[in-house]
Amino acid sequence: MDAIPFEPDFSKGLLPVVVQDAQSLEVLMLAYMNEEAYAKTVATGEAHYFSRSRKKLWHKGEESHNVQRVLSMRLDCDSDTLLLLVEQIGGASCHTGHRSCFYRERTGSLVSLCCPMIFNPDEIYHKTR
Repeated sequence: MDAIPFEPDFSKGLLPVVVQDAQSLEVLMLAYMNEEAYAKTVATGEAHYFSRSRKKLWHKGEESHNVQRVLSMRLDCDSDTLLLLVEQIGGASCHTGHRSCFYRERTGSLVSLCCPMIFNPDEIYHKTR
């Protein structure tokens, strides 16, 4: 059997990365990778991303210690979007302290929190976010 190609196409720039909990399949976050972040993720088995706001590479959990252990990577049909299935160490993926970055839900005119708060970000990051 021929090898199946797995080569993300970075020719258009940063690739969006959907991150899901490997057990529950809950969507935890959307991030971006450049070639360096992808290479570090593959090499270490832990998620690395490119921060568009800080304009730098970052290891998920470098400050909070809520790292993402990558169990599986999937590449879409156009090779320009990644899906990571992760074990979320520490229980929170969002810098706001919530389990998921998608912690706000709108149903009709009702807006509510749909995801638990795991930690207080002011205690972790020592600054107001």
